Amino acid sequence: MRLDHTDQQLINHFQRHLPVSERPYLDMARQLGISEQEVIERLQSLQSRDVVGRVGPVFEHSQAGASLLAAVAAPEDQMDLVAARINRAPGVNHNYAREHTYNLWFVMTAPDNELLEEHLDELEQELKLPMLRLPMVEGYHIDLGFDIDWEALL
Repeated sequence: MRLDHTDQQLINHFQRHLPVSERPYLDMARQLGISEQEVIERLQSLQSRDVVGRVGPVFEHSQAGASLLAAVAAPEDQMDLVAARINRAPGVNHNYAREHTYNLWFVMTAPDNELLEEHLDELEQELKLPMLRLPMVEGYHIDLGFDIDWEALL
């Protein structure tokens, strides 16, 4: 799959430095010399072709309230049903299956620890499944940006 120079610039320049503003796509467009609509269309195209998985900021969760990694042991034949219920819970921002006794893992956030625990308690009672609660003890920053040598890919 070939990407033109503008797509390459979108990927290289903004994977680490997404503008923090009311109209980040307009700011990106100005830097690239294209329209805001073209930025949006190009990003949608990159996502639809699985070149880019996600467009958006990554927040330092500890600055935005409380969060926790949790896991449940769902019966294999109920995985989809349990995952759908977890996804409807307030503050769940991702949910994924793993090969483990505790086979559905998710992160839940809330404005504070009290409300977070309340939401987890409600979900646990409704699911009637064992739940692991794994609060973060120490945070690590992993830079997921990549410097791409477009010439080497040709």
